[in-house]
Amino acid sequence: MSAETSIPPPRTTRTELPDAVKTLLTDSPVGFALLGPDGVFDTINQCLAAVLGRTPAECLGRTPVDLLRESGEHDAAAEHRTWLDGVREEGRVVRGRYRTSAGRLWELTWFPVTEPDTGEDRVALIAVPGVEQDAVHDGGPAHRDEQRLRALLQAGNQIFWTAGPGGDIQEDCPQWRAITGQEPERYLGRGWLEALHPDDRPRVERAWDDAVLDVTPFDAMFRVRTVSGGYGHYRARAHPIMEGSRPAEWVGTLADITNEREADELRRRLNQQLSEAAMRTARLQKATSDLAEALTADEVVDAMSEIGRSGVGADHTCVVLLDRDRLRLHTIATEHAHRLPRSVFPLDHPDIAARAIADRSPRLAAGPAQLSELFDGAPEVAELVRSTPERAWVALPMMAAGRPIGALRFAFSTPREITDEERVFLEALAGQCALAIGRATLYEQEHSTAEELQRSLLPEELPEVRGVRLAAYYRSGSQNVQVGGDWYDAFPLPDGRVAGVLGDVMGKGIPAAAGMSRIRNALRALAFSMPEPADVLTGLDRMFAATEGMDQVTTLVYFVLDPVTGQLDLSNAGHLPPLVVAGNAGPFLLDTEPDTPLGISSERGHHKFFVQPGNTVALYSDGLVENRKRSVDSGLGELVDVASSAPPEAVGDPQQMLEYLVESMLDGYEQDDDVTLLAVQLPVIDSAPEQ
Repeated sequence: MSAETSIPPPRTTRTELPDAVKTLLTDSPVGFALLGPDGVFDTINQCLAAVLGRTPAECLGRTPVDLLRESGEHDAAAEHRTWLDGVREEGRVVRGRYRTSAGRLWELTWFPVTEPDTGEDRVALIAVPGVEQDAVHDGGPAHRDEQRLRALLQAGNQIFWTAGPGGDIQEDCPQWRAITGQEPERYLGRGWLEALHPDDRPRVERAWDDAVLDVTPFDAMFRVRTVSGGYGHYRARAHPIMEGSRPAEWVGTLADITNEREADELRRRLNQQLSEAAMRTARLQKATSDLAEALTADEVVDAMSEIGRSGVGADHTCVVLLDRDRLRLHTIATEHAHRLPRSVFPLDHPDIAARAIADRSPRLAAGPAQLSELFDGAPEVAELVRSTPERAWVALPMMAAGRPIGALRFAFSTPREITDEERVFLEALAGQCALAIGRATLYEQEHSTAEELQRSLLPEELPEVRGVRLAAYYRSGSQNVQVGGDWYDAFPLPDGRVAGVLGDVMGKGIPAAAGMSRIRNALRALAFSMPEPADVLTGLDRMFAATEGMDQVTTLVYFVLDPVTGQLDLSNAGHLPPLVVAGNAGPFLLDTEPDTPLGISSERGHHKFFVQPGNTVALYSDGLVENRKRSVDSGLGELVDVASSAPPEAVGDPQQMLEYLVESMLDGYEQDDDVTLLAVQLPVIDSAPEQ
């Protein structure tokens, strides 16, 4: 390696040179020029301009080929083009000779130069008088000027070096000594490889051997052990200088790219952290959304299990809840999860969830040894490890109103550490889980109460009325939602008629069920004192206005049927029209214009129909004809079509008819609401035989 000990500051623009270079350009007997990517002179000194028979101003912005052609030196122009193409296309150092028209011989050296600020590839040209060729090899003034120019052309963080034709370093390089602390006797030959990082050394040595053997450019990045004891990142490039078909030497640069590599690594880490943070945020948002839809504790655990797998790779997830006495813990796990040795255990049991609750702080164990240490070698830990595939654990307390209500427990099938980022994510997840469990607990309590209340309001059995057949059907849609306000009732009146009603209190839960109860009881009381259905609904309007909120919309159909005459009197408070299934004609909807729902002041309509023997009148809730995929109007049309296809045995039996309607109407649809039906039929009476 060969380089000067003093390197000036790098250029700030592509045409601006350091003052030291400018001095050399002015006074040096060596010709010098810089050519831009377009091949034109960006910089040229007086000496080289004179070689071309021009002034520097006449050369700037022109190519050497164009200048030689204008001078009639076409052969020289062709040679210059070949030399320039060799540098630009192959990236190698090229030497040549040029004899001026006056007969003076010049030795030319073309070599690539990389702009340190922009990375732009350029070409430098140095011309040494041919008469001083021997002095060049003897280290004369022209040689020193050439070496100085080469050194000054390098960026501040670049080192210029040379090697023999066999690839061995033969000359001192003060910059290499300053970086590595190696003395010349240590780094000459191939000794410089000892300063490389052990992991990089074999790769770089192979690449350098291949380049020397094949006489191809060398380009490698590696780590160098510095005087401070650390490692810096460097990039070495070298090109062979050819004499005929054989390399005469190798010329190369060594650039410090430590800052670039550190910046790249920092960007990589930041991008990775941002990506992981974005992923955790997305997972937490999804968890919040999933947990918001979970209505029961089991659904919360199912959601947490999926989040645990995708978020931190947990193999087992469960929620451990304190009982009302706050003395025992109950484990809720997914259906397919492995079972813990104990699903119910006291608060002082040596389990990581119990410890997290007792300490009100997250508890982690990266392996069985840590878990055993956490509980002072309790035998329950060995039992857990023996009976389950769990090998790492994390438990986070779930807090509500400042008090623990349980813990979120994750387990892994292999030992693992929880990172700080994962811990932050899990703590946020535990907070969301606590809210979801609180909602689920309240929902389950309200659901149980409302479901029990609603069940108590529906008749256990329908009354038996002579000359009339009654049937009812109820299918709850409350598996995943709160109980609704559907209800029905039927009862005989003192005058021998039978009354029936089917209604829907809009809303869910206890308020809807309680409203249904009040309306049902009021209707029964009014029915025994008011014979006409319209009068009963008018009385209900007054009661509704006094006791119910206007936001609790209630619709119903109330009818009274005379079994003797078949007269059916009906009043409709905003409900769907009854369906009539005739034994000897097609089914149809009763032509009743519905009035307003209860509580909205209006004159109640009175509708009178005659039910023929064998005909069935069916009342139904909107859950039968309306869902997320079907509108009411479409559902009503389908209801008539389905009834028209009923088999004879269903037409003759009201209970079978209701079951047939439900199964047919819900086929292919997901039930998302209660389905309630009430039917009344006048049976066909066989005529007495003739005497």
